[in-house]
Amino acid sequence: MASQPIYQFYAELVDYEPKIWRRFQVMNNLTMAKLGYIVMTMFEMQDSHLFCFDVPVADNFRKCVGEHISNDINGKVVDIFKGRSELAKLRVELPSEDDFSEFEGRTLDAAETKVKNVLTKEMETMMFLYDFGDGWEIQVVLEEIFEDKELSGKELPRVLAGEGYGIIEDCGGPGGLEQLAKAFKKKKGPQYEEYCEWLGVDDLELFSFGLDDMNYRLKKVPRIYADAYEYRLEPTKQSMALLLREYKK
Repeated sequence: MASQPIYQFYAELVDYEPKIWRRFQVMNNLTMAKLGYIVMTMFEMQDSHLFCFDVPVADNFRKCVGEHISNDINGKVVDIFKGRSELAKLRVELPSEDDFSEFEGRTLDAAETKVKNVLTKEMETMMFLYDFGDGWEIQVVLEEIFEDKELSGKELPRVLAGEGYGIIEDCGGPGGLEQLAKAFKKKKGPQYEEYCEWLGVDDLELFSFGLDDMNYRLKKVPRIYADAYEYRLEPTKQSMALLLREYKK
């Protein structure tokens, strides 16, 4: 049975239409790094770039307490956070020698920090950032916190619903993904030919989402990503076959 509270999240790719989103559940005691690997798996990110979570601590706090306090007290809360970026913002990431950001808030180690210590109330949010060059952003919302004594912990993480395929690595972010989707929908022209040569395919379905396949991958792929990010281990031949979905051929 699930011995810890369960967190249900809604995650959506920012600045892209049609929406690409996932609704999923995890145990609240997993690390933020593991949550990152789960998000990466669901959105077809291939552990090729750095990632982090940005948590708007001040906004989350006001969201949770705002409806229960007076405007006067709420104003004092705003004053407390004003100009105090170390209090207002939090970044959770894996230690790295490469730092391309100018983040001014507090930082925590994603491999050492539990999800339950970052988000504690329903409707709190955070942003998952991946590939700081292409600038992929996934908004993650904690929809529900609940317990289910009948649910086996082995069933988590699990995705409940979703739409859209995910990202394409190194395509230039949401704008590049839009161009790629248009080219494959048109299926002709020089840009389409370039994409076909680059990706090695002549057809690409960016609007589909396989629920059963994703739940299968969620039980396996995050462990491969953990080995790559936290232990610098190259994927095995078997792992590569899984990542490339050779089991579907």
